Amino acid sequence: MSHDIPDVRGRLTPNRDLSGLTWLRVGGPAEWLFQPADVEDLADFLAALPPEMPVFPMGVGSNLIVRDGGLPGVTIKLGRPFMDVAVDGNKVTSGAAALDARVAKAAADAGVDLTFLRTIPGSLGGALKMNAGCYGSYVADHFVSAEAVLRDGSRVTLKSSDIAFDYRQTDIPDGAVVTSVTLEGPMAEPEALHARMDEQLAKRDATQPTKELTAGSTFRNPAGFSSTGKADDTHELKAWKVIDNAGMRGATRGGAEMSEMHSNFLINKGGATAADLEGLGEEVRKRVSETQGIDLQWEIMRVGVPTGNS
Repeated sequence: MSHDIPDVRGRLTPNRDLSGLTWLRVGGPAEWLFQPADVEDLADFLAALPPEMPVFPMGVGSNLIVRDGGLPGVTIKLGRPFMDVAVDGNKVTSGAAALDARVAKAAADAGVDLTFLRTIPGSLGGALKMNAGCYGSYVADHFVSAEAVLRDGSRVTLKSSDIAFDYRQTDIPDGAVVTSVTLEGPMAEPEALHARMDEQLAKRDATQPTKELTAGSTFRNPAGFSSTGKADDTHELKAWKVIDNAGMRGATRGGAEMSEMHSNFLINKGGATAADLEGLGEEVRKRVSETQGIDLQWEIMRVGVPTGNS
């Protein structure tokens, strides 16, 4: 083992292909992939890791393009030890690796309304990092606190004032790994909450290409908020609308396509490279800018090194 990589109790894998760990199924290898055994293992590792070594905390890879040349440094992926969900009154505390859908269901079972999480793809740590939301509700609206390990290995509790929530973003420090999140929600009848989530799922499956390889929404809505799901919802500044206006619904590049079903979804139709996907996204941004003077912002994270020929 390399002399500057600390010993761990969890799993540390060199040169680990990441493509199978992302929803788009593309990307090169992580120089190191670390799956910590518990919070102490993670904190000890980060404290001993040379400070110049880059660290990238990866969720379930639902909102991510890893470039074809791979990811230098250490990619940290939390697994089973970080998936527990506990409910206390109207507060729900969950490991950062628990899927949003699972947190929503566990909360509903206990009569706590976190239904907005049900259709958000990904893990709770990722949802916190990007202040995920839908139907007019965001993580910020329900946030109580989070536990995290900073890049130097110190363990901290983050409150709202430490996070500076904004639309689809927060200022959680680089290299910090969120390990658990506490949210609160209003109390309601479990049956009603489960019924609402079933309705949201049906609506999502009818309007989004959920059977394809996607990474969720590709670009943030230029309007600066997500769909409310209400009848008076306006669409002029929705990402899908400006993409349609630019004539880019169904546009392709290599194995990448802007979905015909929902044009703000980037799809791997099979055999796409990360360069195809990112390149198509950049082409969409360019066309939207040229036709409407709007600067679309990526919602999907792009990390790592492009290959020389991309």
